[in-house]
Amino acid sequence: MNRRIFLAVLVWCSMTSGAQAQEFKIFDRRVQVHGFASQGLVATDDNNWLTMKTSQGSGAMTDMGLNMSMQITDRFRVGAQVYDRNLGQLGQWHPSLDWALADYKFKPWFGIRGGKVKTVMGLYNDTQDLDFLHTFALLPQSVYPTDLRDATIAHTGGDVFGQIPFHHSLGDLSYTAYVGRRSDSIYSGYVYLLSAWQAHIRSYTALQYGADLRWNTPVKGLLIGVSRMNEQLEGNGSFVNLVNPSAGLVPFHSTTKSDWTNQFYGQFAKGKLRLDAEYRRSMRDADYAVTSGVENDMRGWYIAGAYRVTKRLQVGSYYSRYNVTALIRGPLRLVFPDQTDPSLPQDHIYDKVVSARVDLNRFWNVKLEGHFMDGFGLTAYPDGFYPQVNPTGFKPNTNALVLKTSFNF
Repeated sequence: MNRRIFLAVLVWCSMTSGAQAQEFKIFDRRVQVHGFASQGLVATDDNNWLTMKTSQGSGAMTDMGLNMSMQITDRFRVGAQVYDRNLGQLGQWHPSLDWALADYKFKPWFGIRGGKVKTVMGLYNDTQDLDFLHTFALLPQSVYPTDLRDATIAHTGGDVFGQIPFHHSLGDLSYTAYVGRRSDSIYSGYVYLLSAWQAHIRSYTALQYGADLRWNTPVKGLLIGVSRMNEQLEGNGSFVNLVNPSAGLVPFHSTTKSDWTNQFYGQFAKGKLRLDAEYRRSMRDADYAVTSGVENDMRGWYIAGAYRVTKRLQVGSYYSRYNVTALIRGPLRLVFPDQTDPSLPQDHIYDKVVSARVDLNRFWNVKLEGHFMDGFGLTAYPDGFYPQVNPTGFKPNTNALVLKTSFNF
């Protein structure tokens, strides 16, 4: 897609104050149509970030989506969303079916949904596509890395869900349990990172199962919750044997012996103030080829706050902390050493963020955000910094400015 045409459409739509959700009818049932589009500009002082050449300033940060939904009965709903993006080397304007589902609610405490379903995990995993809901241009990258959006937002399978009220004014408990398959785009962060070591992936998929519990507590505005996910990842492709490069391309197959994520979170909202905090730990023990493997232990957390100053201005800040350790086995140890010291810049990213959001009207917002990062976290797990766009190596610190405008209807 021509970016100039996209930007022209974005600006025209955003300046149309009457823009709103569209709808039409099928068999006397109303179909609602919603859409969104955003354009970002990112500039960094040294390291290139998020696969873009940000040290020169980059506008390769564009996404858009269109969704339709229909309430067939009071209990039965269907919907779907198509999505496209270009984030540096990721996405590359290859559209995808973001989600497509049907859900039926038998009772408030029990319902089922199936199809390509958004994965409920933590506060924001299933709302990553709803940028207009968020104060920040980029959600905390320690927990919600934007270069892994396509890998985490949905699974193809089924959920059970519901909301259970407690007696004696003890709040209510919402639950979701799911099983399905995740299927990464070949234009995702995982695939792009592995290409730095001459691994060319044709498919990357996983069985997923997990659950989320969230308690709306008796304290007004206070929510706490916990999520758990298990995965069995499989990757296929070809790679150059780094121990014996003269052998040329050989088949590549990876599997996980163990892969799980635990996430704990809380949110407090009162008046114009909102406070968030989350902690995520992921363990992945993967076999590569026959005799090599990597065990990654990834831990991330953040605390965030946002305050609405006026009807049109909201300010916010967060501190995001991410670290990873890696234990290497087999011949890969000859090329990659163990990473066991989180204090080293290659093993962590600490990000201090300040942000301001201006709502120009109901449908158009502009966000300005500063990131002040310590570390670059170069491991076998994508976290924003990639050797392909940093061929001369990494500086220990990165300052970034993000300017983003979004439109929704």
